[in-house]
Amino acid sequence: MFQIEIDSGSGFCFGVTTAIQKAEEELAKGNTLYCLGDIVHNGMECDRLRQMGLITINHDEMRQLRDVKVLLRAHGEPPATYELARQNHIEIIDATCPVVLQLQKKIKRQFEANSQQPTANSQIVIFGKNGHAEVLGLVGQTQSTAIVIESFEDVRKLDFSRDIYLYSQTTKSLDEFQRIIEYIRQHMSPEATFKSFDTICRNVANRMPNITQFAKRHDLVLFVCGRKSSNGRVLYNECLRVNGNTHLIEGPAEIDASWLRDVKTIGICGATSTPKWLMEQCRDAILQM
Repeated sequence: MFQIEIDSGSGFCFGVTTAIQKAEEELAKGNTLYCLGDIVHNGMECDRLRQMGLITINHDEMRQLRDVKVLLRAHGEPPATYELARQNHIEIIDATCPVVLQLQKKIKRQFEANSQQPTANSQIVIFGKNGHAEVLGLVGQTQSTAIVIESFEDVRKLDFSRDIYLYSQTTKSLDEFQRIIEYIRQHMSPEATFKSFDTICRNVANRMPNITQFAKRHDLVLFVCGRKSSNGRVLYNECLRVNGNTHLIEGPAEIDASWLRDVKTIGICGATSTPKWLMEQCRDAILQM
């Protein structure tokens, strides 16, 4: 018989928890509620809320709505979304994570400061995933002029003769961000200014060392998370790095019974977008096998 441990540090972060609570409170009143994009990058949690009445829409669909309530998820939105809501008399329930909100304000202030310069020659650079909801909101603070770099390899496309102001998506790898900072410092022109701002969420970054130790002490690790989750991909790769017997699954249906052979301990963990109840379902499915 094997032992199963669910990682106590895994599960929703503060921002996701708040967004889901706001949705549940509104739906409990019997009101129609729309959510702009998936409320969380986890299909099974989205299905649960859909059954409660939450209607997920995209930006094109929002343009057709009038006089309704729309929830903005933790990832945040660009200024254009708020303007659209004003024009269409849409009531916004804003669940933008406070960490993301502060980052948006920092980037907007920097963009406005840069715009006041006689020669607008500065580059606002965001280390993040192109097309990710949070990154779209951040780029929107700069009237879509910010440069997005997805990895350390992308840093070479920057112009080191021009000023660089570097920020990061809140859920990116802290180690890779530091590598990017060092590379830029080494290649900047003496006449140009470089400033970096550590905007990575510590709620996410602090999970890295914890989940590393968790993965090391188990024979088998099941990392439960939606495949759209940027944060989940980072944490999963860390688990896989220290424990080759790590599998990424979205739910109990993906558990392969052959993985359980010759193992004594099984660890179940997940991303900041993984609900506790889903990890518990995976544990229960294993016990029934």
